[in-house]
Amino acid sequence: MDLEHVRQAYTSVADLYIRLFGTSQQVHVDDLAFIGRHLSSRSGTVLDLGCGPGHLTDWLRSLGVDAQGIDLVPEFIVHARAAHPDGTYQLGSMAKLDMADHSVAGILSWYSLIHLPPQDLGSVLDEFRRVMTPAGTLVVGFFDGDEVDAFDHKVVTAYRWPVDEFSERLARAGFTTVEHRRRPGDGTHRPHAMIAASAADG
Repeated sequence: MDLEHVRQAYTSVADLYIRLFGTSQQVHVDDLAFIGRHLSSRSGTVLDLGCGPGHLTDWLRSLGVDAQGIDLVPEFIVHARAAHPDGTYQLGSMAKLDMADHSVAGILSWYSLIHLPPQDLGSVLDEFRRVMTPAGTLVVGFFDGDEVDAFDHKVVTAYRWPVDEFSERLARAGFTTVEHRRRPGDGTHRPHAMIAASAADG
């Protein structure tokens, strides 16, 4: 995965992205309910990886979660720190987390895996599992499709995944799917899927 290419692509549209997606009010209510159901009760640090403008990190914090945001794009981190000064936001890569083994209780990866080529997904999920406590919770949001394929996302190339195949990839990394939801496209938005998974013991 060319992280620098992804970083540059989002940097070029950072201001627009913040205006379009920069508050939790712009997130579908069903998505917020799913995220909250699986992460609001976590005791310990929850990482929002690919946090963007920091809106979901802040929303989790409003629920009492010790949520911290991490993103590749400096402009997003600057905005998040200014908009949510009580939160913790850091530059970083989800491919190599500056966290100790088994040190986080949960991870939110909301559309932050969509630009990973399929051959790179496993190593990133392994990194998620490395930092996760036993029985920790991972919540992912991604584009749904009948097969794994690339498409021309407005920012940079992204990938669709069938739910069952994404769940299988999670299983290979040591996660067990506990719930999934799908939402069909509506002419404006592409088909969407979300999975909550628990880290296996050990």
